[in-house]
Parts: sequence; C-alpha cells; structure tokens
Amino acid sequence: MIPLIVLKIGGAVFTDRNSDRPKLDRENLNRIAHEVGTGYDPERFRLLFVHGAGSFGHPIVSKTGIHKGIQELHQRIAFAETQRLQNCLNILVARALIGAGVPAIPLQPSATAVTAGGKLERLDLEVAEGLLELNMVPILYGVPAFDRQQGCSILSGDRIASYVAVRLGASRILHGTNVKGVFSDDPNRNPSAQFIRLIDERNRDSLEQWLKSSCSVDVTGGMYNKVKELLETRIPSQIFDATTPGNVESVLNGMTVGTLVAPMQSLI
Repeated sequence: MIPLIVLKIGGAVFTDRNSDRPKLDRENLNRIAHEVGTGYDPERFRLLFVHGAGSFGHPIVSKTGIHKGIQELHQRIAFAETQRLQNCLNILVARALIGAGVPAIPLQPSATAVTAGGKLERLDLEVAEGLLELNMVPILYGVPAFDRQQGCSILSGDRIASYVAVRLGASRILHGTNVKGVFSDDPNRNPSAQFIRLIDERNRDSLEQWLKSSCSVDVTGGMYNKVKELLETRIPSQIFDATTPGNVESVLNGMTVGTLVAPMQSLI
C-alpha cells in the first residue's frame, strides 16, 4: 500500500485572520498550490488535503457564538452563512490546486459528520478512501457541523486531519501554519519566545504552560489543541511555517521543517 500523507494548511496562511470579513491572500494560496503540485508524487504517496477557515469562518463564528450551540433565529442564519463561506473558500482552494496540476476534489465534511457536545462522533470516509485509491486528492475543510446535543458545533480542520489520519492509516500528518512551529509563547506577541524543536511524551506535560491563546480570533482551540490532537494520533507529525516559500514542497519530500510531534516509538 502506498503511504498516505495528510496535509493540513491553516486558514491563517492564505486568508487574513485579523480581518473581520472574508479576505483571501491569493498570492500565498497560489504559491502553496504550486508547491503541492511540484511535491506531490502519486507513485511515492497518496495525499489528502485539509484546510482551515481563517477569516472566512472564525470572525462570524466568534461574533454569533454558534460554536456553543443554536438558540436563536440569527444563529441559524449564521450557521447557514458560515457553511456558505466555507464552501466559497473551498472552491477557491480547489481551483488553485487544480490549476497547479493536482487532481483535487472537494468533500464537504458537514454532509456526513455528527458531533455531540462539540466532539466528533463520526465522519463517513468511504468516498475519501475510494478517491485516494483512484489517486485523487480529496480536499476536506473546517465546517460548522450538526451537533445532536446543541444543534451546531465547529468541526475544525485540525480535528478532521487527525480523525482522517487515524482511520485511514496515514504515515504522516503535516500541519502548515503561519509560524515556524511551536514556541514557548506566542512569537507574534513575545519576541523572546523559545522555539520547541521536538514534542513527545517526555515534554507534553509542559504544553499547557507553553501554549497560550492565539493573538487572533480562534474558536477551534489554537496551538494547544493542535499539538494535543497530534500526540493522541500516535502518528509522526510536523508543524511548520507554510508562509515560507519552499516549505510545503520540502515537507512533502520528507524533509524535517518546524516542530516534530512524535510518538515515543518513532524515536527508537
């Protein structure tokens, strides 16, 4: 079986996360698509692509509170509008990837996802698995999902990437962000923050004191939840800066970039 790589690119990489309205960074998106097109080799690995929402999701969700549940009419409208915005962003991502020669095909996770109290219970992956067998590149993305307890919760791209990687037996998870990797504090706020090259079971207990809230609006948990999710998968992972030209292609080619998140057995 050809190895599977799950590549997740955060919305902050190709949208303006500090904008209070949807704002695409088309230059970064096209560059990333080009690097995926250059680095993807179906004879060496299969690829599943996941992207975040950035300014196409976080501001409206934070403003309306739909991640905490649906109580009023305006929240139902916001639920629908948030999904529409994610679909619009996904179309832009798919167009860029296809333009770079990647056989990328969108899959809307909220069409089959069921959450409960904010936790993902199930997500049908039969279609994704079939497309991977055809050497297609499925694109999944963060969405507002049906929640059987509170009506709506946010199913983040990070959660999707981990869930898919475990259930489809991925060999690696690659998380592209807008920072070098994991730091002891937010490097955008604290220039003295120390870069953490490796996270494993030996230093995971220090995570909570290292990782504080992101300086931009984030309703999906930020870096702390990202690292926690990756450790729980027991799959070797990397968190790297996808805004630096060449990094996406480098990680697809097996180079070590950014912070390694590694289960203990992968270090032996």
